[in-house]
Amino acid sequence: MVRVDCIRVSIVEDDDRIRQSLSALIDGSEGFRCMGAYGDATEALRKIPADRPNVVLLDINLPGASGIDCISELKSLIPAVKILMFTVYDDEEKLYKSLRAGADGYLLKRTPPARLLEAISEVHAGNAAMSSQIARLVVKYFHELGPANATEKLTGRELDILRHLAKGYQNKEIASLCGIGFDTVRSHLRNIYEKLHVNSRTEAVVQYLSHGASSRPNE
Repeated sequence: MVRVDCIRVSIVEDDDRIRQSLSALIDGSEGFRCMGAYGDATEALRKIPADRPNVVLLDINLPGASGIDCISELKSLIPAVKILMFTVYDDEEKLYKSLRAGADGYLLKRTPPARLLEAISEVHAGNAAMSSQIARLVVKYFHELGPANATEKLTGRELDILRHLAKGYQNKEIASLCGIGFDTVRSHLRNIYEKLHVNSRTEAVVQYLSHGASSRPNE
């Protein structure tokens, strides 16, 4: 019986050693449970819906269909699932394609185990597990998204929150830095998403880095 407060994780990784290590890490960590571990996309797409995971840890280089190809199919099968890419690839094209396909985060396989668990928790909570350095790699691909002055419609407080997001701070940290409540941060984030016509903090940060960060003075 899986505890209801555990984060349920399914793994898609073709390297047997890495797959076993990830399974052991997740099952051996309090608050996490590995629901299944699969070596290829076909098996994963067939079996993961029955796992009912909160988060899927997804490699890109898989036999047959790639991990990127799996993202939209997994989202259609399990609309509430979060997808965290876990890969050796740090090139811009794969980052971009993953985000555009609906990935909720993107980590490299050299990420320390403790940080990986944090990232799983972050995407489960609706946050983006992505450093500002990774976001900057894909900025060039988003320069045509929306008008160049997309962030002009944001208030000073909203811009402050975006700046903190771009530095990788989480909601509780932003609340402390800005001297406001946690629920107030969430309210500002909803307004930011609506004004920028985006659906996640990852997209908001990319819009900000693309159109606003270089053109506005620090406040």
